[in-house]
Amino acid sequence: MLLIPAIDLKDGQCVRLKQGDMDQATTFGLDPAQMARNWVDRGARRLHLVDLNGAFAGHPKNEMAIRKVLRDVGSEVDVQLGGGIRDLDTIERYLDAGLRYVIIGTAAVKNPGFLQDACTAFGGHIIVGLDARDGKVATDGWSKLTRHDVVDLGKKFEDYGVESIIYTDIGRDGMLTGINVEATVKLAQALSIPVIASGGLGGMGDIEALCAVEDEGIEGVICGRAIYSGELDFSAAQSRADELSR
Repeated sequence: MLLIPAIDLKDGQCVRLKQGDMDQATTFGLDPAQMARNWVDRGARRLHLVDLNGAFAGHPKNEMAIRKVLRDVGSEVDVQLGGGIRDLDTIERYLDAGLRYVIIGTAAVKNPGFLQDACTAFGGHIIVGLDARDGKVATDGWSKLTRHDVVDLGKKFEDYGVESIIYTDIGRDGMLTGINVEATVKLAQALSIPVIASGGLGGMGDIEALCAVEDEGIEGVICGRAIYSGELDFSAAQSRADELSR
């Protein structure tokens, strides 16, 4: 079970949001590369970067900070990135810079042809982010709720050849109220590709609950506010997950 620290970028700084609201941003660090080094030194094997400004603008906005992270730790751990990635040139540029996985969210839902092209051109490097509330997928920085069912879209994107799916319960994100394990398992059981849990991680209990259903196809969990606020000791949690996964 991979515990994946999230580094959310807003105006070049590290922040955390509550339920995706840019007006509810808490700054946790001024140097994303330094933050990345911190998590790698604590035992992270993958990092999750989000270009928040890019997600709202529809194109990269924090590329300089992202490239610095890749230069500093990209040779040591896998780095995945989402936020405003809407064209093949951007994907190629980031992969050439050392990124391991590109996360496509809104564009996957709104422009499935683009997702298909991305999977064809960059097989093994494309992850889809499905952000949902009550089983329905949200887009545009979570501001628009669609009628698309999470499981139906997951199956469709699996057929396209995506590497894995990050499932975020947006009602819980940043709230420390606990991972929606039931919904995450439901999606994982419907797919043969791995699912990464996200949204609401509150403490060690969530890690243990996810490890208990790891065999359903849950590869990892995004760790956000809990590891920044001190609710969860990252190193201890990864050690516990490794112990339970043996």
